[in-house]
Amino acid sequence: MQNIRSNAEQPGQLLARGVCRGLLGYDFACVTEFTPERGRRVDVMAVGPKGEIWVVECKSSRVDFQSDGKWEGYLGWCDRYFWAVDASFPVELLPEDTGLLIADAYGAEIVRMGPESKLPAARRTALIRRFARHAAQRLQAIRDPRL
Repeated sequence: MQNIRSNAEQPGQLLARGVCRGLLGYDFACVTEFTPERGRRVDVMAVGPKGEIWVVECKSSRVDFQSDGKWEGYLGWCDRYFWAVDASFPVELLPEDTGLLIADAYGAEIVRMGPESKLPAARRTALIRRFARHAAQRLQAIRDPRL
C-alpha cells in the first residue's frame, strides 16, 4: 500500500501561519518549526527590527497544552515568550507571566505582552545567525527543490 501524505495543515500549523502574518504587522520576520539548539523545536521564532527575539508556541487544544512539558526550556532562547491560541481556548490554563496571542489561520493579535528577559549578547548573535541561515536554506529549497 502506498503511503499518501496529506497536504492539509494541522490546527497548530494554521495557528503558526496566522502568528507569522500577525507579527509581520509589528515588523517581525518569522520562521516556523525552528530549532534553536539540538533537541528543541519552537513553533515560531520571530526576529524584530532591533534584533529582539520572540518565541511563540501554538496550542490548538487543552490536551495539546497539557501535554507540553518542555515549554519552560524555551525561555532561555528568547527575549519574550508567547502562547498562541484560538479564541475558544481556555486561556486561564496559560501561565500569567507569559505573553498571549489570540490567533487563527489568517492573523494574530497580541492580548498580553510577554515579560522581557534580555538574551545574553553572544546567544543573541548565534541565534540570529542560525535564524538567517535556516531561513536562507528554506528559501533555497523552495527555489531549487531538487537540491
